[in-house]
Formats: sequence, C-alpha cells, structure tokens
Amino acid sequence: MIVTAHLSDVHIDGQQRSTDRTRAVVDYLNALPYDLDAVVVTGDIADHGLPAEYELARQLLATRHPLLVCPGNHDERTAFRRFLLGEPASTAPVNRVHRTAGLTIALCDSSIPGKDDGFIEDDTLLWLEDVLARTPADMPVLIGFHHPPAVLHSPHIDGLRQFGQERLAALVERHPNIAALICGHAHTAASTTFAGKPLIVAPGVASTLRLPWEHPAHPADHVHLDQPPALVFHVLDETGRLTSHYRNVAA
Repeated sequence: MIVTAHLSDVHIDGQQRSTDRTRAVVDYLNALPYDLDAVVVTGDIADHGLPAEYELARQLLATRHPLLVCPGNHDERTAFRRFLLGEPASTAPVNRVHRTAGLTIALCDSSIPGKDDGFIEDDTLLWLEDVLARTPADMPVLIGFHHPPAVLHSPHIDGLRQFGQERLAALVERHPNIAALICGHAHTAASTTFAGKPLIVAPGVASTLRLPWEHPAHPADHVHLDQPPALVFHVLDETGRLTSHYRNVAA
C-alpha cells in the first residue's frame, strides 16, 4: 500500500502561532513508525510571500519523508522558488512531479499572481499532459493544486475557487488512471467529485473556515482559530482503490 500525507495552508507569517502549528504537524509525521511515500503541501506556504517566511517554512517543513509543495494564492512564485526550493528565481508556474514504484503525483500551480482565485495556465496543462503521457497507463496518478475546481458550498471559498476548470475536466476524462485530485484553499476537510473522480480537500493547518450553517461569533467571523491543525492521509491499495483518513494534531 502507498501512503501519502496531505496538508495545506500553513500560512507561515513569522508569528509563533503559525510556527507552532506547522511544527506540530511535521513533528507528528516525522515521528511515525512508517515511511510515507510522500508528504504533499498544497499551497499557501507563506502568508505574505516574503523571503523570510519561506526561509522559515523550509526549516519547519523539513521531513524525513519525500516532500512535494505547490504555491497558493498567498504565495509569490519568485520568492517561493528562490527561498523555499533553492532554485533560480522565476515567475513561471511552479509545477512538480514525484514518482514512486506504484504512484505518480503531479502538483500543478493554480495560482494567479496578484489574485486570490485560481486558474491553471495553458503551459501547466501541457506540462500535465506530458507527465501523464510519460506515465504507464496502469499506474495510478494523484493530481494536486491549491484551488478547488468545484463548488464546495462554502461561499467565501466558492468565489475564489479555480476557474476555467472545464479544460482540466477534459484532460482528466482522457486519462482513466487518474485516481483522484487533491487540493487545499478551503481550510476545511471536504470531499466531492470532479470529472468523475474523487476531489479531496485538505483541512487547514493555520485555521478552519466556518461553514454557512455553523454559528459565527459575529457576522464577519468566518474563521475558527481554536480548532486544531489537521491533515489527511491518502492510502492507495493494490487494487487501485483510494481511502482517505483525516487526523487532528495537538499544537
């Protein structure tokens, strides 16, 4: 069985709260008695896209497991590449692929510089097509990005979701070995479907978004700050079936 840990929205801002919550999650993963096939972080690594935030994030996300990250709407591509990944600065989309013996994980950049909603650029879709073309037809693939490409019935997030999603849907429908799509951005554990495949949303590490039917403390209060950080494990078994387990972590 292949096990991937999926977390999102750590929002490193140099403050003790975000540092402690991120450290608690990574310490939990590093203390596991099982070697994970990957740890995936689907965006909003930094809160303001600052070099110092990425330098701290690089330290906090250090793990013995293979690590794969993509940007979110709070991230800035140039600083993300230079200070988190240690690569030359560039404003091009940050796309990553990780291959194990039985799984391919493709992380796509759905961020739009200067905007909060999402869109996968044509060059990224071409990159993803190439990744899939180079992947054996019988090997499962997880596709990840920051912005959910489907309505989650969370008004604050639905207005900032991934648009132009029909192009991604057409790609997904052409490749039956795609096991699922994973994302973040919503700061809530959620699951739905997209293009006939599971779409699994990671909970937030930094905070949890209130749902419309929950009681806010006041009308503008749409964030739980008292909920614990959380993550999700995706388990792919020998039959190709995907199972996801959510876990809270004490900060």
